[in-house]
Amino acid sequence: MAQAGAALGLGPGQIESALAAASLAPSVHNTQPWRFRVRRDRIELHPDPSRTLAATDPEERELRLSCGAALFNLRLALQSTGVRPLVSMLPGHDAPGALAVVRRGGTIKIDEEHRALLEAVPRRRTNRRPFLDGVIDPRQRNALVRAAELERSWLHVVVTPEQRAQLKRFVQQAHEIQLGDEAVQAELAAFTGHRPGATDGIPPASAGVRPEMQDEWTFRDFQGPERHPGKDYESDPLVMVLCSFYDGALGDLQAGQAMQRVLLTATTHGLSASFLSQPVEVRRVREDLRRALGGLLVPQTVLRVGFSTPVPATPRRSVAELLIDSDEHARR
Repeated sequence: MAQAGAALGLGPGQIESALAAASLAPSVHNTQPWRFRVRRDRIELHPDPSRTLAATDPEERELRLSCGAALFNLRLALQSTGVRPLVSMLPGHDAPGALAVVRRGGTIKIDEEHRALLEAVPRRRTNRRPFLDGVIDPRQRNALVRAAELERSWLHVVVTPEQRAQLKRFVQQAHEIQLGDEAVQAELAAFTGHRPGATDGIPPASAGVRPEMQDEWTFRDFQGPERHPGKDYESDPLVMVLCSFYDGALGDLQAGQAMQRVLLTATTHGLSASFLSQPVEVRRVREDLRRALGGLLVPQTVLRVGFSTPVPATPRRSVAELLIDSDEHARR
């Protein structure tokens, strides 16, 4: 890594810090499905096939979404070192198997907006707890919409009672389908609950509270603690559907970067967020949701946004575990 870092104008410690920042991206069940190859002139982002959720994410859409989020973090971290990241997505024969390649595209001075986003990277947490009372003002909402637009994606804000009722039905329909799928439930169980020493998955402290019948929205059971009396989930969170403008791997990667920019922007505004991913994971329901959005936008994930109490960080794999062929650079 030392030689590769020097070629990028960075030391090995800076490269490691950038990859550590990338690894703090969100992923389904905190599977962390990314790996990196550091070469003399580039950093390659690869999917980790051993972390594919074949039942929950059979088309690997959410895997690519997660890798896109990691790519956005990597871009921010490199900018903070003065490197202008030049990103090639789906590079093909130039980097077989890679989802993206990041090269040095010159120098840059990170601005205050991007610095604030970078500082939010370690503070951003998926918050599955009930949200507090509080109204998200138009300025905050517009900042989230703008964040998606800057990454060539679209954030559809669900505002009317009819839209909210329809989206609730989509979440519930998909949730019930997944409850009846033993393979989906096995994947959920594999990454939740008490797993001493685990470097992935969702520990009980990050799981929110157990869903109950009175909840307005349908939540997954991540094996969190039982809730205290009166500590119900909010009935009226701000709900948004993050969309790409076209289907396919490139759209997934762009939407993943947009998702992370939206989440980090929310963090800078003191907001919390979690996912209602079920409708995009079940093909039939996803197509119904797409038609409800007009048929042109491709729904990528559903976000629940509001105010909440802080939650602890989820475990992460070490950078060393994420590297592919990390010793080959000494031979090049």
